[in-house]
Amino acid sequence: MSGSSMATTSEPNQTNGTMPCTCRNWRRWIRPLVLCLYVACVLVALPLCVWQLQKAEVGAHSKAWFIAGVFVFMTIPISLWGILQHLVHYTQPELQKPIIRILWMVPIYSLDSWIALRYPSIAIYVDTCRECYEAYVIYNFLVFLLNYLSNQYPSLVLMLEVQEQQKHLPPLCCCPPWAMGEVLLFRCKLGVLQYTVVRPLTTVVALMCQLFRVYDEGNFSTRNAWTYLVIINNISQLFAMYCLVLLYKALKEELSQIRPVGKFLCVKMVVFVSFWQAVLIAILVKVGAISDKHTWDWVGVESVSTGLQDFIICVEMFLAAIAHHYSFSYKPYILEAEEGSCFDSFMAMWDLSDITADVTEQVRHVGEWTRDTWLSGLHRVYHLAVCYQVFTVFTIKQYVIRSSPVHVDSPSIRGQPFSFPSANAC
Repeated sequence: MSGSSMATTSEPNQTNGTMPCTCRNWRRWIRPLVLCLYVACVLVALPLCVWQLQKAEVGAHSKAWFIAGVFVFMTIPISLWGILQHLVHYTQPELQKPIIRILWMVPIYSLDSWIALRYPSIAIYVDTCRECYEAYVIYNFLVFLLNYLSNQYPSLVLMLEVQEQQKHLPPLCCCPPWAMGEVLLFRCKLGVLQYTVVRPLTTVVALMCQLFRVYDEGNFSTRNAWTYLVIINNISQLFAMYCLVLLYKALKEELSQIRPVGKFLCVKMVVFVSFWQAVLIAILVKVGAISDKHTWDWVGVESVSTGLQDFIICVEMFLAAIAHHYSFSYKPYILEAEEGSCFDSFMAMWDLSDITADVTEQVRHVGEWTRDTWLSGLHRVYHLAVCYQVFTVFTIKQYVIRSSPVHVDSPSIRGQPFSFPSANAC
């Protein structure tokens, strides 16, 4: 009896140990599954591209679209692999959630540029997603840094307060420095957050200007809206990057363990290169290097400049995907004992409650600061008005006393110097 019972009890354990594909060992089959899905997509997409090339007269536009597509389908698996690995080893949500959002930048940029390259008429509408996500990435990089600092140093504000005062960097070196501690953290965070507000607003304005045909992308002129929006976006973007650099300078030693320079360069290069190469292409259009004489298969000069920008981004994102794979690696987060459900980590990736709470907090701080500044200004104006009133009354009294013939010879008045009211009187 005992032997049979032992055999029966050991059977389930044996079965559980040799069970092939269950929800518990999903880490063994999720990666081959993703690889098979990707290969299937490539087998469908590449013949489709070849068919499109055979169908149409193969010109410069079609060739550029096909070559860009090859780079896109080399870029996406690298980025998705990194995202998948972070989801599989989702052990530090407060750090990996912003990393995953940053890693999504490369596939979004690639697909967006590839679609815009294929359909130039909708390029401005598709590019709005890319431009808005650009600001979102910069903000998430700041969140990544602050979450790491908060975990490592719970009393981060107190630690900052005892550090050496950081001066402003050029070109703001003449401005008074921000006080170390809560003031520095708040203003750096606000400086980055303003770009996440300015960029979507300027994008909406750009769409409205395009509808009224006053946008004229790629043409430097005082009569179109594109020039002014480029200047506004550039100032806002540079200030956001400036705040990140200032925060890194103040906490360089504390951030050394996560090697933030490489991560910062990955984010900065993607954002800055995509922006400045658009400006460079616009300058080439302005000086006549790109003109109506050579538009290839595009409709006009504006389509040529937009298409060239999209083609270059498709190529650059392949290099950016490799850089992101090594800079935002998943290996430091491999802790099998603490790994949870991949479904939970996937759903957590779409959770935006932290951003909503952060934006609400920053708006509340700005509102309180505005209210305090307004009340302080009113208080000062009130005191100035009281002082002016006292001074006026005192001056009138002195004038009346001195001009009166009755009291002018009085010993108590004669020889008294004229004096202003004291500070206490005000």
